[in-house]
Amino acid sequence: MNTTLDCLPCLLRQVLAGARLARPGDEDFHQRILLDWMERLAHADLKRSPPELAGALYRGLAETSRLGDPYAEIKNDANRRVMAMLPRLRTMVEESEDRLAAALRLSIIGNYIDSGVAQEYDWERALLHENHVLDDGVYNEFRRLARSCGELLVLGDNAGEVGLDVVLAETLEEMGVRVTYAVRGRPILNDATMEDARLVGMDQVCEVVSSGSDIPGTAFDRCDPEFSARLQDAPLVLSKGQGNFESLVDRLPGVFFAFKVKCRVVASRTGLPDGRSALLRP
Repeated sequence: MNTTLDCLPCLLRQVLAGARLARPGDEDFHQRILLDWMERLAHADLKRSPPELAGALYRGLAETSRLGDPYAEIKNDANRRVMAMLPRLRTMVEESEDRLAAALRLSIIGNYIDSGVAQEYDWERALLHENHVLDDGVYNEFRRLARSCGELLVLGDNAGEVGLDVVLAETLEEMGVRVTYAVRGRPILNDATMEDARLVGMDQVCEVVSSGSDIPGTAFDRCDPEFSARLQDAPLVLSKGQGNFESLVDRLPGVFFAFKVKCRVVASRTGLPDGRSALLRP
């Protein structure tokens, strides 16, 4: 998915928010970072996906601010809050008529936990009360293929969300589906890394691998070559998160995408309103 003109103000908003998080109160630093990125975006290749441009933005911010992971505490807080809810959420899944559908819905709601968007969502309330349904046709196809393939590569997205993906992975494994869960290769925004996956216990449920990606999405030239080959050869892929959707939708056919719609560009592309749970196979 190419970057649109509407993406550019969003990217500038993100870099300013990141600069303020990295160095609170340092207005000179905030101004310098923002003006630098205004110049860079003026010459950006808009044929690249938004996560690819954002990746360069956040790498530059981390280097300039000399903070390896400005979002570390935000990630830790999200992981802790999700873990506190897991006993109740597991009970909800166990008591549902279709456990896989229930686990998948909760997993998608977890995609609300996103430091890259302007809106703030009450994801804890949504986990307990939201009733958005998934596309029956796409869901039934996903369930059928998961069972017939017997294996699934899940592309993870955010910290916190990874804890909800544990419930999804548990449910799939109980169905006889061997799950491999992929995380980012280094800290970027509030995306989940190997550290987050281990913190929530994903490595106790299934194989966890690093994609090597250093952008808030999955682009072949930003992943480890071994992982890129594995992704392209995987018989079934579930891509979590809007960033993974933006970076893969036009570049890898046959993928199931599961995420929350959180901007008008993606809303226009999918035909779904802001805040809606999306399960797509374009």
